[in-house]
Parts: sequence; structure tokens; C-alpha cells
Amino acid sequence: MFAKLLATTNEPAALIARLALAIVIFPHGAQKVFGWFGGGGFQATMQGFGSLGIPAPLAFLAVLAEFPGTLALFLGLLTRVAAFGILCNMTVAATLVSAPNGFFMNWYGTQKGEGYEFHLLAIGLALVALIKGGGAFSLDGVLTTKLQRKVASAD
Repeated sequence: MFAKLLATTNEPAALIARLALAIVIFPHGAQKVFGWFGGGGFQATMQGFGSLGIPAPLAFLAVLAEFPGTLALFLGLLTRVAAFGILCNMTVAATLVSAPNGFFMNWYGTQKGEGYEFHLLAIGLALVALIKGGGAFSLDGVLTTKLQRKVASAD
């Protein structure tokens, strides 16, 4: 089962989707954990999730998905697990927070909040990573190759 979780090919498209998702979500995770990029930091993030009615354990999983999860994505390590975390996170954010504001992001500051278009893009990239795995230049690929060699030498 673990081998299937890591399995990937050397596809550049999977690499591009994985890196794009990691690069775009990382600053959001850094906001939540360290307060970088204008974020509130961990305590404020947990309080904010609580005010939305999200239980602390689920809020903590969201923080894990956005910060260490993006680092794992960047390295291509446990890509499917990291992508699944971000997929869940973006789905919740789109439905609980952004859906009432409509589709479009608030580019001109004329609506009450942000729409869900960003979330759909992140969900699409996460789905590519879930389906294809880490792709080229991923630690998943390195580990898959090692596992295949170990199995072949045992036969």
C-alpha cells in the first residue's frame, strides 16, 4: 500500500502542478504559522478558525496542510498525502468562507470578501498531484525506484 501511495512517473506536468501548488499555498501557511506576509501567526489563526466554528483539531490539520504540507509538496515527499490535505483545506475554505462572496476574487475591493476562484485553481492542482503523484524530481520517485529495486532483488 505504501508503494502505491508513493508511486509516480517522471512526468514534468506532475512536477509543474506540484510546485505551483506548493509555491502558491506556502505563503498562506507561513502566515498561519509564523505571521509572515502579514499573517496573524499560529494563535490568531487557531482563534480565527474557532470563530468559524471549526474545531481545534481540524484547524490544526489545516495549518499542517498549508505549512509542512507545502514543504512536502515542494520536495515531492508524500505528495498525495500533502495534496489531499490542501484539497480538503481549499474545499472547506471555498464552501464556508468564500462561496457567499461569489466566484470572483475581490480585485477591486468592491465586494464583501473574496470569491472562490482561487480555491478552484488550488483544488485542480491538488487533484493533479493526487492522480499523478510527485512526478519528475520528486522524493516519491526516488523512493519508488528504491522500493522497486528492493522488490526485484528479493525475487
